[in-house]
Amino acid sequence: MTHDLLPEKTYDAVIVGARAAGAATALLLARAGQRVLLIDRGRYGTDTLSTHALMRAGVLQLARWGLVEALESAGTPQVRSTSFHYGDDVVTVAIKPRGEVASLLAPRRFLLDRVLVDAATDAGADIRYGVSVQDVTRDDSGRVTGVLAHDENERPIVASARIVVGADGLHSKIAALVAAPVVEQAPHAAGVVYGYWPNLPVNGYQWYWADGVAVGAIPTNGGETCVFTALPATQFRRVFGGELRAGYRELMSRGAPRLASLAESSGTSPKLRGFAGHPGYLRRSHGPGWALVGDAGYFKDPLTAHGITDALRDAELLAAAVLDGSPGAFQQYQEVRDDLSRNMLHVTDRIASFDWDLSSIRELHHQLSDEMKREVEALQAIHLSGGSHEGLGRPARAAQPDAHERSRAKVL
Repeated sequence: MTHDLLPEKTYDAVIVGARAAGAATALLLARAGQRVLLIDRGRYGTDTLSTHALMRAGVLQLARWGLVEALESAGTPQVRSTSFHYGDDVVTVAIKPRGEVASLLAPRRFLLDRVLVDAATDAGADIRYGVSVQDVTRDDSGRVTGVLAHDENERPIVASARIVVGADGLHSKIAALVAAPVVEQAPHAAGVVYGYWPNLPVNGYQWYWADGVAVGAIPTNGGETCVFTALPATQFRRVFGGELRAGYRELMSRGAPRLASLAESSGTSPKLRGFAGHPGYLRRSHGPGWALVGDAGYFKDPLTAHGITDALRDAELLAAAVLDGSPGAFQQYQEVRDDLSRNMLHVTDRIASFDWDLSSIRELHHQLSDEMKREVEALQAIHLSGGSHEGLGRPARAAQPDAHERSRAKVL
């Protein structure tokens, strides 16, 4: 099933980028009755680099949107504890069921993004993959009015909208086209290498900290555990060079020797993927006819595994602003996002600097925990007050079929 996108067809919102932030924004707007076009240059159901871990605020959002069951029925394990390893000292925190959150989750991105896209499709959003944006259109006042793009066969596409949302990630084309300035910078970055290990006996999230190295183990779908190793980005090329595997095993042995022994004895040799690091930032995230969400507007180092959670949070904040439609609503979106993000950005930056010892990293984790609690409280307050469209994003019916089993024919 396909639909031609005609120049005269006008949407309420064109969203560029169909990963977590963009798909969630499309879902919320479509459920509110908006005409939404969601486009992405990639393909439906593909994977992307991620630490996968959702924190309480992220699971809370997915629960309110009626999507947790789809993730769990696809085999996403429930995470009921998180452990911090400071050398030989281990601190384990139980994840207690509270309200709509029974446990934490760490779904693979090909699943999470697909569940969000399918839900947006069910809500009436138009989805088009294989579409690359070339430019934005503007009216005589300079206001953004839509996008110029082409599909995989170089056929031109023109789509007009009341607002264009850039949800196209770290190297956002929309942010570049509208010249969205960086308003706050975090100077440090970690270099990270990821691999998926089958059948590791890992219980809950595991975070390991040692001198100049960090290791994480996150149980995810298919009985696999995502294990990452991290070090200062300035050392990434020296340690990994053209061969990821040797550096990966060295860092795992230094930071998490018992985990390294378990991985070694498994007899597997997973494919590895590396991220050389990028400094964090907050960008101005709205202007005449445009807005940014997710990594396009706010990126922090993946070492604290909080990016997806914040992307889902900001999707709700932005959707509320779009539905309100006033300039003041978009300014409020920016202010609330910045207030909830600024401390998290800088605590994460201090962790990514690796300029800490085992005593000071504990204190940084306490600060991180405080910010995570504040984020949950803010989301709960928004819904209790109705200040961000009470009930926004809740499914229109009590139960929906598992999103991962829906036909791909619904995706254009």
